[in-house]
Amino acid sequence: MAAIHEVLLLVGRLNYVWTNTESLLIYVIAHLLNVDKEQAIVVFLTLNTTRARIDLTERLAKLPATPVDTRDIVLSIMDRLKQQSKMRNKYNHCIYSFDEQGEISSTQLMRLVEGDKDIRYGKVEQLDARELERLEAAIQEITEISKSLWAFIRSRPNFDERSI
Repeated sequence: MAAIHEVLLLVGRLNYVWTNTESLLIYVIAHLLNVDKEQAIVVFLTLNTTRARIDLTERLAKLPATPVDTRDIVLSIMDRLKQQSKMRNKYNHCIYSFDEQGEISSTQLMRLVEGDKDIRYGKVEQLDARELERLEAAIQEITEISKSLWAFIRSRPNFDERSI
């Protein structure tokens, strides 16, 4: 069983590193579209889901005019980001179950799964020490993705740090 304050701290950190990392897509979009930061912000904010922002970034990277090295780097980073979005989505779209002591014992996904003749909802997963380690690892990986995005952004010829 996990102490509620520990889980909430980890979920808060997960959201913090995710939001900061996702916002870096503004600079990648600006580079891929060859537009300024303000224009990229409009595009970024017009797309109101993480999935749409990642899809756009991947699609722009796949265009024939995109240099192969840029394409490879962007697609690799987007793949890593998509993998971590699973953990983020889990903890942002789940119900927490509590034990008799008020500690969080499990998560239940808020998703329907339809079979041919039945319907199931909410995969239940224990929130134990192993799961907390997975959450910590996800936070660390998202931090590393952020560093990779910054390295890519700073390596672009027209990037101006003063525009941040």
